[in-house]
Amino acid sequence: MTVLSTPEAPESDLVLSLRGIDKNFGAVQALTAIDLDIYSGEVVALVGDNGAGKSTLIKILAGVHPQDGGTISHDGKTVTINNPADSNNLGIATVHQDLALCDNLDVVANLYLGHELGRGTINEVEMEKRSWGLLRQLSARIPSVRIPVASLSGGQRQTVAIARSLIGEPRIVILDEPTAALGVAQTAEVLNLIERLRDRGLAVVLISHNMADVQAVADRIVVLRLGRNNGEFRVADVSYEDIITAITGASDNAVTRRAQARVDSADAAAAAGAPTATALPKEERP
Repeated sequence: MTVLSTPEAPESDLVLSLRGIDKNFGAVQALTAIDLDIYSGEVVALVGDNGAGKSTLIKILAGVHPQDGGTISHDGKTVTINNPADSNNLGIATVHQDLALCDNLDVVANLYLGHELGRGTINEVEMEKRSWGLLRQLSARIPSVRIPVASLSGGQRQTVAIARSLIGEPRIVILDEPTAALGVAQTAEVLNLIERLRDRGLAVVLISHNMADVQAVADRIVVLRLGRNNGEFRVADVSYEDIITAITGASDNAVTRRAQARVDSADAAAAAGAPTATALPKEERP
């Protein structure tokens, strides 16, 4: 496993800590001994190839699947996430890739769906007022909160989904492929929104296959491969090639290991002052 040093963060900023998380579905071991720390005011990117275990880990945090082993600590106390209500009570909000928006409803109705204000009679005026306030905090480019979500662009729909996750004032926001299938301008809009979430002191977990997006907004990168941890990097200290190597497992390739062993052997010989073998030109061979 490739591991680089991670940023020094005060323990007081540690919101959620996962240790040794296991999950299996029958005979299939989806996750094995996964470790993950989530800090306030930080964007941690969770990356990996298809089948790496990203979605399974996120579903454990969202309360969709209980873990089969390991521990989850919240503010230093061991907790159990058995269902989505437990996840919400811990201040974890998850924005899934499908967004789960109702296209026929307007922005206000989508934001407060299931959490409407008022007793007996829905307080539409207060909901609209708070909707505008929340969207302004995020510098969202929404033309009106009274237009159907179906008429919004992909980036605007993503903004509504993220804004809806903030209604319950979470401490952790999980974003599953938020820029998938978005254009350049819409992607930039969503990335700016992620930075504003971090500026508000929230912990953001970003799942993405787009390394350019990850390097643009993430502070730390955690790589999963075949259901295991396979690297943890500070974005400022890692190259694109290092990330891809950890994702694909290129460093585990037998040919790569043999080549690296030859380089290490040559370096050791040079350091010791021993002559190294050099191939002679064809005409000089005996």
